[in-house]
Amino acid sequence: MPVGVPREDAVSASPRASVPRQAGGPGRAAAPAKSGLSLLVIEDSRAGGRSVPEMLDAAGGYLPGDRLSDASGERIKVRTARNLTEAERLLTDDVQCILLDLALTGAQGGATAHESGAEEAGRGAGAAAGAHDADRPGERDGEQSDELEMLRHVLRLAPRHAVLVLTDGADAERAAEAVRVGAQDYLFRDELDGRLLNRAIRYAVERKRSDLAQRQLTESRLRAQENARLERGLLPTPLLAGSELRFAARYRPGRSRALLGGDFYDTVRTADGTVHAMIGDVCGHGPDEAALGVELRIAWRALTFAGLCGDQLLGTLQKVLENERPSDEVFATLCTVDISPDGRRAGVCLAGHPSPLVAGAGGTAPRLLPYDDSGPALGVVPRARWPRRQVELGRTWSLLMYTDGLIEGHVGEGRQRLGQEGMLEIVTARMAQGAHGEQLLDATMEDVRGLNGGELTDDVAVLLLDRG
Repeated sequence: MPVGVPREDAVSASPRASVPRQAGGPGRAAAPAKSGLSLLVIEDSRAGGRSVPEMLDAAGGYLPGDRLSDASGERIKVRTARNLTEAERLLTDDVQCILLDLALTGAQGGATAHESGAEEAGRGAGAAAGAHDADRPGERDGEQSDELEMLRHVLRLAPRHAVLVLTDGADAERAAEAVRVGAQDYLFRDELDGRLLNRAIRYAVERKRSDLAQRQLTESRLRAQENARLERGLLPTPLLAGSELRFAARYRPGRSRALLGGDFYDTVRTADGTVHAMIGDVCGHGPDEAALGVELRIAWRALTFAGLCGDQLLGTLQKVLENERPSDEVFATLCTVDISPDGRRAGVCLAGHPSPLVAGAGGTAPRLLPYDDSGPALGVVPRARWPRRQVELGRTWSLLMYTDGLIEGHVGEGRQRLGQEGMLEIVTARMAQGAHGEQLLDATMEDVRGLNGGELTDDVAVLLLDRG
């Protein structure tokens, strides 16, 4: 048994048991823990020789004055396991480093509780045969394969932990291969002492932390690049060449998520001079919803250029959604507007989407278009119909289309929602102050965030078309 570090056999069988008690050596109390390092050693102390815990205990558990040790000089807390089954039981969240002895055989290292009992029962009967098998030529390669497979198992079991391997000094190639597999470092058994082990543990933990930080940075950059690609698909450049209409849009992903949501919009002008605008929202948040939003936007643009509009267009988009959505529960809301070539009239279709706001149409105050003739969201009702409402716009007007993220924020510290009426009040007040175009969008979104007390949790997309 290791001196000063008792076996952990009394620990609960739960994979996430509480941290076992650590006793001091004979005649002294355990050193107080000061957020020190915890090491899990996987070795067979019955194999003979000096165990890893004994080496650390002989070195005092820390290096006084060593620049690599903690300023407090705290001890390294050690737990020992004889095989992978015990190791998994002792691997709790506070363990920072694992030291794996490659001298363990693959069978012994991976023994289950049942197999361990069978091993004890048959140890005497198989001793002679085992000694004979060890002398067979060609067994070395199979042994190395077992040892590295055991290392791979440990790495899969603890992907965020620093892992050191202990091996014979005569086998440098196997040690180097262990590092290539994923270990932080290797140590030779015949060169090991407590001071070297202490230093190696601390180095390995810091290297692992650095590797994880670098990996997180790389993943963040890749995620940002993916977001940019999705955003280009969700928020394309409008095709309005030859139109007198002015276009402005804003998109802001919800701050509670790292990925884009399913909000999307588009605006195009067809050969007959009609300007078509669309804004939509796929339920849910994440890359799948964003990808589906991109597909719907591209399909809308293609179908619009093919001459479809209104009920026929939305019916075809519903078929696209039904074929592409990841589950039957996914749906999308949509608002489409087609503006006549003279810019004085528009046809509006709503598929479960909030109705647009029209400002200055025919000299009137800002108002919400009626919602009475709306149809269901796409993907909810098979073979649904979507009525098209004709709206008179006049000579000078502004048309604001938006997703529900703009109106679902709260007002103050209460739980009251802003709603469409609250948004209408904000837009009316800002327009009275002379705001228009992009200035109007920025001011409106700023007011909505201010009333919410911070960033909105849902994605927000807003599209504004102006004439005159």
